[in-house]
Amino acid sequence: MARLFITSRELDLISDLTKEVIKDVSGQKLFYYRVREDLSKVHDVYDESSEKVFDPPIEIEVRLEWIGSSTKTDKFGVDYKTSTKAFVHYRDLLDKNIRPRIGDFYSHGSSFYEIVHVNEISKIFGQVEHPTGVEFMGEYARNGLIAKNPIGPTSESLLETDSIQTVFVQQRGEKENILGPTNDRRDLIEKGVLDEPISGPRKVSEDSLGFSFYGDDEP
Repeated sequence: MARLFITSRELDLISDLTKEVIKDVSGQKLFYYRVREDLSKVHDVYDESSEKVFDPPIEIEVRLEWIGSSTKTDKFGVDYKTSTKAFVHYRDLLDKNIRPRIGDFYSHGSSFYEIVHVNEISKIFGQVEHPTGVEFMGEYARNGLIAKNPIGPTSESLLETDSIQTVFVQQRGEKENILGPTNDRRDLIEKGVLDEPISGPRKVSEDSLGFSFYGDDEP
């Protein structure tokens, strides 16, 4: 569509609406681990690092797709592989100063994945400088590639305190909510086009009576 009709205000609206769905409704997330090549020791012959050093994990709200899994048996035993694809909000990555790279890692649930493919999704109304988002595909990382404990939620079969997520809190453009810093921003509010929401971020939480939703039975 012509730039005459699609201005920065329309682009901000599309961005904010997408953030609202991902951050305030969906609730899917992963934890991104950036490899520090400058601190990782690289083998002189194989040009690979056996002990990688990572930056602290960064929580990213995403839409995650399960690609599938496969099992291969050879003389070394059984090799199990699974792949996932993450769709990430482009401006959210800019806000968090993240540039997805092949070779970095992320965790989702109790599994870790190495990024093997990164691609920008289509452009907003054909405007080349405004991608609709970024997708990256990860393949299951074998033990030893990343020695980190997964961050919950992981599985209801586990006993760790964070294995099940019992609280979900919206972000609504707030710099922080009751769970801590969000690094979230909504362009239309920051630019004064829209007022701040009348109500703050709502939460879904488990209590002794079940679940409270959108402020019902909130303390």
